Amino acid sequence: MKKVLSSLLLAAIAAAAFPAAAETVVIVSPKNPASRMFSEQAAQFFLGKSSQFTPIDQAEGSAIRTDFYKKVSNMDASQVKAGWLKLVFTGKATSEPKEYKSNADVKKAVADDPKAIGYIDKSAVDDTVKVILTLQ
Repeated sequence: MKKVLSSLLLAAIAAAAFPAAAETVVIVSPKNPASRMFSEQAAQFFLGKSSQFTPIDQAEGSAIRTDFYKKVSNMDASQVKAGWLKLVFTGKATSEPKEYKSNADVKKAVADDPKAIGYIDKSAVDDTVKVILTLQ
């Protein structure tokens, strides 16, 4: 019985110390005709392999950015940045994605540009943007 209680106590402490990860969603403007997307497709835009959308990034070093790239591309942010630098250096891209410091700023940038695609915390979604992918 003591062992069971100890295990339950440890589980409760771990749950309190490490809250459930927030869901990240990929968003576009409601004016954009896209309605759904797979992770692999989203990765293409954020890795510079397709120019159909203009990627909008979260701030470098932010937890949501790290989590997003791990989930869609299994890469860390420094690998993604190195890939963009190579694309810019070779002339295959003109610049890296614009970075914004908050969910609200990303949401506004995406809402204002029908070609933009971004990612924010699901809790920040409102009717100014359309969710096309949910990452868990």
